Amino acid sequence: MRILYVEDSQLLRKNVTSALKRAGFAVDTAADGEEGLNLALTGAYDVMILDVMLPKVDGLTILAQVRKAEIDSAVLMLSARVTTADRVQGLNLGADDYLVKPFQLEELIARIHALNRRRYGLNGNHVEIGKLSVDLNAQRVFVDNKEISLRPREFEILQYLVCRSGSVVSRSEILEHVYDQAADLKSNAIDVAICTARKKLSEAGSDANIRTIPRRGYLIESEDSQPASL
Repeated sequence: MRILYVEDSQLLRKNVTSALKRAGFAVDTAADGEEGLNLALTGAYDVMILDVMLPKVDGLTILAQVRKAEIDSAVLMLSARVTTADRVQGLNLGADDYLVKPFQLEELIARIHALNRRRYGLNGNHVEIGKLSVDLNAQRVFVDNKEISLRPREFEILQYLVCRSGSVVSRSEILEHVYDQAADLKSNAIDVAICTARKKLSEAGSDANIRTIPRRGYLIESEDSQPASL
């Protein structure tokens, strides 16, 4: 899942970004509100984390512009001081959550997972498709209760596909939601990762299959699923 993190404190931005990447997220960052607003309006983010007090453009202004542009990314606001009036203002502008500084990284990550679950209509941290079970928080994959090993990028793509299960996911959507701006991709990187993940699932006896839909993208479904409307 791809995150935009806008924070003017270099040390905090570095530490939080490292933690988010270790947790399996693709992260783009901005050091001021002007850069953050440009990324927010041009990128495809599952979650935006916006500090309220930022140089050039404040976080609430970014939030207002994001919602004006009808961008449906989940938005979590960060602030060292949040009164009831501050929360009301942010929520009225379209914020999904608030977190007060200083915060624990574990709580931030848990809130991001919760926002992602809501965004994709999931009821819990586990997604099951036939014999396949994916633990989104722990980044573990099981087939018939036996764990299989995926490389980080293979897991990230599989995670996005299972969160979008039932829908055809295009290559461009995978690129936008799994990779950050700094990613240096070979032209066939997505195809190779999906091919390898598909092979590992098949060898483990999974009845969930990643189908290639010509000219459209990929679809994950179990063998006994009803045919999808394509």
